[in-house]
Amino acid sequence: MEAIKSALDFSDFPRTDMFIAGVVSVFLVCFPIFPHSSFAMATMIQFLMFSLYGMGWNTIGGYGGQVDLGKAQYVGIGAYTAAVMLTRWNVPFWVSMPMGMFFAVCWSFIIGYPLFRLKGHYFAIATIATSLVLKDLFEVWDFVGAARGLEISPIKYSPPDFLRLIFKQDVYYYYIILGFFFLGILYVNWFRKSRLGFQLRSIKDNEDVARSLGINVHWAKVKTYAIATAFVSMVGSFHACYIKNIEPEDTMSLDLSILIALMAMLGGAGSLWGPIIGAGVLIPMKSYLKEWLGARAGLVGIDLIIYAIIIMLVSAVEPRGIWGIVERVRGRKAR
Repeated sequence: MEAIKSALDFSDFPRTDMFIAGVVSVFLVCFPIFPHSSFAMATMIQFLMFSLYGMGWNTIGGYGGQVDLGKAQYVGIGAYTAAVMLTRWNVPFWVSMPMGMFFAVCWSFIIGYPLFRLKGHYFAIATIATSLVLKDLFEVWDFVGAARGLEISPIKYSPPDFLRLIFKQDVYYYYIILGFFFLGILYVNWFRKSRLGFQLRSIKDNEDVARSLGINVHWAKVKTYAIATAFVSMVGSFHACYIKNIEPEDTMSLDLSILIALMAMLGGAGSLWGPIIGAGVLIPMKSYLKEWLGARAGLVGIDLIIYAIIIMLVSAVEPRGIWGIVERVRGRKAR
């Protein structure tokens, strides 16, 4: 009960923040009712997915200060577990998803224990290496389709299949990932006020001081890494059922790992709303700039340049991201 109360307690945020969050929540719930294109619906689903990816990364990268650039490997583990169990043994999504989270967390403990002996950029490089090695293994593993990947056959009858999570209409996928999105916010809200959350912030500020206070620094990092992994793997399983065609390059690439990290960094690492803000900026920009500019003659790649310039400008103004800019403006008004 205490954990539920803590997850539902947003009293430390200003009323303005909660009002905006309430308006955004109502908009998200009502979005399918408004006139929209299939492209807009796909963009919204991507926004919710990457918000959850960013929330997971934020636990270890934002609150813990550990720059992890290998999260895509756990997207792949979750996606391939769901796809393999569904296509080979017809196991429902609600069983394969927890199994994917379990396998991903086990892998995170195996590699996380030695990785967290490293610090700074050495840790970041090591996470990239482990992710790329796993991707290479999947590309030659025939059981999971090797480089060709796996395809989940689309549903061939009209009733929605909630067990296997295969639908004709994207609105079903939208509301399922929206449910995960709200649960993710509540969990991170509890996490940031938990004992482990406070330990991580102490570790981020000064590991030696945290260790002198009796905090097991190494174990705290490993546990948080597993939590971040569970988040990412859960969405990876959803990704497999939503896209219906997965391959190593799609689910385990370095580009995906970097994009996940950028969600939280741009929005504001170490804050509750940062990953959501980052996904709200980057995902529509990524989708619509590519649509508007990428297909025009002579403008191929311009969308990526604009995308990069905006990220660099925000980072130069405030290293804490967009949320850091908001807090700076508030501080000036308060003074």
